[in-house]
Amino acid sequence: MAADSSEARYRNNMKGELDSASLYRALSDAEPDRRLAEVYQRLAVVEESHAEFWRKRLTAIGAKLPPKKPGWRSRALAWLARRFGPDFVLPLINALERTDSQSYDKQPDAVKAGLAATERSHARLLQAVVGTESAGAVSGGFLGRIEGRHRVVGGNALRAAVLGANDGLVSNLSLVMGVAGADFAGNTILVTGLAGLLSGACSMALGEWLSVNSSRELYAQQIATEAMELQEVPDEEKQELILIYQAKGLSEEEAISLADRLMSDEKTALDTLTREELGIDPNELGGSAWAAGGTSFLLFAVGAVFPVAPFAFLDGWPAIFTSLGFSAVAMFGIGVGTTLFTGRGVLFSGFRQLGIGIGAAAITFGLGRLIGVSLGG
Repeated sequence: MAADSSEARYRNNMKGELDSASLYRALSDAEPDRRLAEVYQRLAVVEESHAEFWRKRLTAIGAKLPPKKPGWRSRALAWLARRFGPDFVLPLINALERTDSQSYDKQPDAVKAGLAATERSHARLLQAVVGTESAGAVSGGFLGRIEGRHRVVGGNALRAAVLGANDGLVSNLSLVMGVAGADFAGNTILVTGLAGLLSGACSMALGEWLSVNSSRELYAQQIATEAMELQEVPDEEKQELILIYQAKGLSEEEAISLADRLMSDEKTALDTLTREELGIDPNELGGSAWAAGGTSFLLFAVGAVFPVAPFAFLDGWPAIFTSLGFSAVAMFGIGVGTTLFTGRGVLFSGFRQLGIGIGAAAITFGLGRLIGVSLGG
């Protein structure tokens, strides 16, 4: 039993390292900045050396090696990185890396070989690239580069995309099934479903637009205040920069030297203070409110169209069953999508999402049936 347990652990560890290496190489291929691409390449090489460590362990006990082909989640994230750029998936990969960095802490052989410490180092490095934690003692220009990027994704654009489509799907399916349960005509259900699609999508878009636009206005006001302080009390702003860089690991002399260079150019000083002190990318200001609103509208509408589409060409029970079928497939797909950031099994996540959605539809259908009978009788 102990041998079987060790074999399973070795296989899981090796598979995880191979997946990470494949993903880092994909990030390197998709990254336009050569310095960051090189960082990803180095991370991939280290992960491959970790995989080799576990391969030797498996070979020593005569166990079968796992396939070198990366898992579906790594392949999906790699495809998204190539299609939309590393920024789109980095917050998610960062979160996964933070979780995985603790997986070796309770494995004595991994700790003894230094794998646990290396994985924690990888997590800290990736956090620095994403801009969620101290980047350490690196050059000022590169520091601004890695700390000023990725904020537009709000921590997890992929999660928002999946959940936005899910909102539209589940809410409109519940609405359509409630009206169908009340035994209304197919045309009435179609109009109601389309109204639910448009009203829900507009509501989501408006809410997102207001949220992002309000953030942009707040950021612009904060930057204006920072510019005024830079004009009126430059010495205080310089001291803030010195303290920031000391907190990042620079010595006092290095921090003073770097602050002097940055303060010599007002535009550079303001850009640096905006990024370092306020945590704002002045080039993005949280992203475009119109793009955010449009994306929310589109995601909600894509999800909401599945339950209503069958009523455009079918009627009665065939339309209801087809609507449930279309929606079930979409809900299962959304559940599979959630495994990208939960790490749960594909079947578990897919059927869980399917059960929740169908359960909500069954409740509204039943309530609609009761209301229809009450109104008709």
